[in-house]
Amino acid sequence: MKVEIWSDFACPFCYIGKHNFEIGLEQFEHKEKVEVVFRSFQLDPYAKKNTGMDIHQVLSSKHGIPYENAKEMNNNLKQHAKKVGLDYQLDTMIPTNSYDALRLSYYAKENGKMKEYMDRIMKAYFTDSLDIGDPATLAQLVSELGLNANETLDVLANDKYSENITADKAEGTKIGIQGVPFFVVDNKYAISGAQSNQVFSEILQQVWNEDYVNNKAEEQSEPSLDNYCSDGTCKF
Repeated sequence: MKVEIWSDFACPFCYIGKHNFEIGLEQFEHKEKVEVVFRSFQLDPYAKKNTGMDIHQVLSSKHGIPYENAKEMNNNLKQHAKKVGLDYQLDTMIPTNSYDALRLSYYAKENGKMKEYMDRIMKAYFTDSLDIGDPATLAQLVSELGLNANETLDVLANDKYSENITADKAEGTKIGIQGVPFFVVDNKYAISGAQSNQVFSEILQQVWNEDYVNNKAEEQSEPSLDNYCSDGTCKF
């Protein structure tokens, strides 16, 4: 069974959704039969680096709402994350452009460290208040995973893996993705948003029963959005 996950490091719901999916996967009896593939879907290619703004200011400016309203929204988000076991430090996080961090995910994938990379970068951004748009910071984080910091800096110095970001975004758009996180199970079921771990475990079991127990697997060119769940997502 294959699960593809489209996400962006800049999306707070992506970390929550990924976390809930992994709990649901642990509850699934046949978890060792599941291949998880992470795909990128950058929400704001024009996001700035080194703005000197906090995330509340960014949200206030982007949506034209008062600063205190933006802060209240983010505090609600922090409580949501806390309920599922994640520690969001939104007051001190450093808003940035996620492009370089997304490019490095393909480097991590080539070296068999994709899951570890996703875990580390999301924690670095939302919990550790590190600047994931800074090459030196990214190199240090990658080295923590046993990968080469100098190779990382070489990747960041050019446009390597940019075509992967473009391809993933195009494929996601083709199947109707308008926000992330977005999960596709066996090219059959599409699940949008930060669903509960129970929803994920139930979908995995359902697909297993339909396509593996009953041996009724059918190849489809794209997932049917008739089989679609939607909840908290980050939009364009």
